[in-house]
Amino acid sequence: MKYLYLFLICPLFTFSQSKIVEAEQLIAKKQFSKAEQVMITYVAQNPNDLKGIELLGDTYGHQKKWDNAITNYKKLVDTKPDIANYHYKYGGALGMKALSVNKLKAVGIIGDAKEAFLKAAELDPKHIDTRWALVELYMQLPGIIGGSKSKSLKYANELENLSKVDGYLAKGYIYEYDNEPELAEKYYKLAIKEGGSLTCYEKLTTLYENQKQPQKAIANIQEAQDKHKRNALHYQIGKVAAEYNIELTKGEECLHTYIKNYSAADGVPKAWANYRLAQIYKHKKNKTEALKYIDLAIAELPDIKPFKEEKKVIQSL
Repeated sequence: MKYLYLFLICPLFTFSQSKIVEAEQLIAKKQFSKAEQVMITYVAQNPNDLKGIELLGDTYGHQKKWDNAITNYKKLVDTKPDIANYHYKYGGALGMKALSVNKLKAVGIIGDAKEAFLKAAELDPKHIDTRWALVELYMQLPGIIGGSKSKSLKYANELENLSKVDGYLAKGYIYEYDNEPELAEKYYKLAIKEGGSLTCYEKLTTLYENQKQPQKAIANIQEAQDKHKRNALHYQIGKVAAEYNIELTKGEECLHTYIKNYSAADGVPKAWANYRLAQIYKHKKNKTEALKYIDLAIAELPDIKPFKEEKKVIQSL
């Protein structure tokens, strides 16, 4: 009888697992609405399946349906209050909800979000994402409702003990947010030296751009390109060159390389590269080439307002 029972339940288990896998695959493809429908049906049939509830919450979160995400993550927290990741996701949904409402309503929600993050940090001393959330939360909150640079640095130090790269990036973020660009630059450079990921380079590039230091930005992007060999970085160099009217020949070459080697994985449509080329030729006073490339940009993406505005500028040369 025992084996007959196992034979009967195995198909149900296999079916359940297949729905979980299907939803995970849809989420990976960013087909969040389809994943939501799969998981609504699944959770209705399996109301106590925590993995199903979590995935349903994830589908809502990806679609910014914060109330629904909060409801599902709250079920997880109530059912398994000792799981740090459940508190982290619950806190994250609450935090995003707070950003979508007026400041008066946000105050109470932020308090619950902070409590959830602190609980996650307490439950799991190695939970990196929770500590990142606390770094950002304490920096972004006004002091009157609990914001604190010193507390933010406390969790940045905890991150550094867990992962030097994350710790350096967190400190770079703190000092950049607090308008201390020299210290931010120091820690972003330490992150590059320690880890050297594209994310590390991107943080430093963004800092340089925000500080109106395009030469440093281009040099940093070039260093990232030399190391990672990503076509997308050719566009980034061209963008900075076009925006700041510097290193125009280098920017032109990089944008042509980007277009020549373009694939969907590069992220930025070719139309934007043509737009940047039009800007570069405008800076070079080459109206014919500038019009050629702005027309290519508009042909590909006719509804982009900056493209149309740029064409008017070029026509007036």
